[in-house]
This record gives sequence, C-alpha cells and structure tokens, in this order.
Amino acid sequence: MFTARRWWEHKGLHIGILSLIVGGAWILRQTQGALLLEIYQGVTSQFQILQPGTNPEERLKDARVLELEAQITELENQNKKLQQLLGYVEKEPISLRPIPARVVGRSADNWWQQVILNRGSLAGIQEGFVVKAEGGLVGLVESVTPNTSRVLLISDLKSKVGVNISRTGAKGVVRGDASAEAVLEFYEKVPNVKPGDVVVTSTYSQKFPSGWPIGRIKSLDLKKLPASVAKVELFPSIRSLDWVTVYPKPENQQQENP
Repeated sequence: MFTARRWWEHKGLHIGILSLIVGGAWILRQTQGALLLEIYQGVTSQFQILQPGTNPEERLKDARVLELEAQITELENQNKKLQQLLGYVEKEPISLRPIPARVVGRSADNWWQQVILNRGSLAGIQEGFVVKAEGGLVGLVESVTPNTSRVLLISDLKSKVGVNISRTGAKGVVRGDASAEAVLEFYEKVPNVKPGDVVVTSTYSQKFPSGWPIGRIKSLDLKKLPASVAKVELFPSIRSLDWVTVYPKPENQQQENP
C-alpha cells in the first residue's frame, strides 16, 4: 500500500498532464478547432476593447481618410502645375498665347510614339499645331476630334525635326529613337560641335517655330558615313509627360533645304 502511494505521488502529475493533452487533442479533433477559436476570439476581443480604433469599422474609416489625403495631395500638385502653366501662358502676347492641355491617353505599346490630349478642335487646336512642355519641343498635333488631340512625339521613329546647334549654327535633322534620346544627322561631314552643345529648332523649319530647345549633344560619331551623327539627350521629359501647351503652326517659314 505504501509502495503504491509513493508511486502515485511520483507519477500522478505526469499521468494528469498526459491525460489533459490526450483529452484536449480529442476535443480539438471532435470540434475541428472551434473551441480553440472561440477561446482565441474571446481573448483578443478584450484587447480590442482596451485598444479603441482597431475594430473593422475604425480601420475602414482610417483607410478612407488616408485615401482622401492622398487624393488631396495629388490635386494640390496638379493645381500647382496648372497655375505655373497658366502663369506662363499669360506672359505670351494674346495673339500667340498657347492652349494648355493635359495628357490623358498613352499606350504602353507606343509610349514613345504618341499621346492623347484632353483638348481638341472645340478649344481651337488644329492639325499641325506644335506641342511644347517644360524643357522644350514635344511634338506635333497629328489629328484632332472635338475634345481630344493626338500628338506625334519627337521621340517617334518617323519624327524628323530640322535643328541648329545654338553655339555654332551647325545644322542637321533630329530623328526619334523610341527613347529619351534622339539621333542627330548633320548636313556637314565634320560639323563644328562638341558634347554639351544645345540643340534648337532650325530657322528653316516649316513645321516648328525656330529657336525652341530640344536637347543637348550627348555623344558624337564623326566617322559615320555619309555624314556625322550625334546622340541627343532630349530636354522635355517625354517619359512622363503631363501638362503641355499647344501653339499654332508657324507661318512664313522658309522650307528646309539640306
């Protein structure tokens, strides 16, 4: 009797713990964890009560506030850009004032080829009008509808712009390269140019006003045949166009003659 009692004192605690484990496993299996889930929800609900603002309704409200704050920030940025653009437009003579417009359409398949503006013939835009953004020339209006305009970008592969080198007057043609850079083909075999020279629209051009900046010479290949070529880093941010200004096509320009 004494031996059994001594054995129970040593092993009874282990047997009790093992029984609880086995019984708990059996209950979990029978209830598929429902009891454990109830206990967990009961405990966590107490913490939610102690921490106001963490219930689903409050979280949804906080998310909505963050969304509205983001929208307000975006509107403030757009308003700032528009005010700057309108301030620039008002400085132009009334007869030459451009039409402000915003890029509202652009396809990933022709990102460097064209954009769609939110102004069209009802705003006075016509085919052949010139488009400019911060930095310089952007492109040419290719077609219009009453409320939209499609612009051929100077980065398009089929785009050609007659240009001068502002420092020396060397002339050539800038062709789009479907990127933030363009290719300048000179009329002379060995032009007087160097990296860093600024490229502007030509005085001979029929399509574009003269003297508009386009970009800067990035590199030269004076051994290219039949004429030298250069890589031009475009000034306007063609990659991320937003607001632009649209100008009437130039009048009384001489035809470009290479």
